[in-house]
Amino acid sequence: MTTTTAITAERDLWIRRFRPARPGAPRLLCLPHAGGSAGFYLPFAQELAPEVNVLAVQYPGRQDRRAEPASLSLTELAEALFRLLDPEDQTPLTLFGHSMGAVVSFELARLLEAAGRPPAHLVASARRGPHLPPGPSFHHLGDAALLAEVSRLNGTDVPPLEDEDILRMALPALRADFRAVESHVHTPGPPLTCPVTAMTGTTDPRVPLRDARTWSTTTRGPFTLSLHPGGHFYLVPRHSEVTTELRSLLTRTGPEPTPHPA
Repeated sequence: MTTTTAITAERDLWIRRFRPARPGAPRLLCLPHAGGSAGFYLPFAQELAPEVNVLAVQYPGRQDRRAEPASLSLTELAEALFRLLDPEDQTPLTLFGHSMGAVVSFELARLLEAAGRPPAHLVASARRGPHLPPGPSFHHLGDAALLAEVSRLNGTDVPPLEDEDILRMALPALRADFRAVESHVHTPGPPLTCPVTAMTGTTDPRVPLRDARTWSTTTRGPFTLSLHPGGHFYLVPRHSEVTTELRSLLTRTGPEPTPHPA
């Protein structure tokens, strides 16, 4: 197997596309939450393609990758994705990360900027600023307590999983993801230059609005705070509103965000 073929095979393992996109369509790389999978973003692809090239990340340790060990480092996840993104692809790349995925997206944006390939935009969803402490620790909890915490975060936005076999398969990746989030150490560095949008639910129990606003410190570019009714998974019942906002952002048909003050 040639190096190019091997990279292509690994890229297909990590980055999924559920719907074809028109040639030259802007890319939207979607990174899931703790315990999440690429399929979480299928509604995004259904609503945005072919105008937007929706790409969803499949982390190791879940679904068709459950035989692989889940990563215990958000930085390593970002580095793996950076290595797999084609440097020759010049179509605009927007990063969308939900919860844990927001931190991975931020670390990936830093790597891209350092390489002279800044993303067109970073959208951080349902996550406090990356320099803030991660919050309470959950990865050490027993299975029942861990699932109870997930249920509390899901609220009424995400239907509960009733199948015990599915729950049993999901728990190792979920626990590993929580451990990766809780052990992640923010390394100070220069702010990004790309625009940043912090998107969050108005009743998210884990992300107070004051903490969502701290994403403004991560960039010298424009910053926008986008609020949606709902909790931590506001984007599940309101995916149409979220994708409408993203379409406007990616195709530049909406208003320009407010510049970040110097």
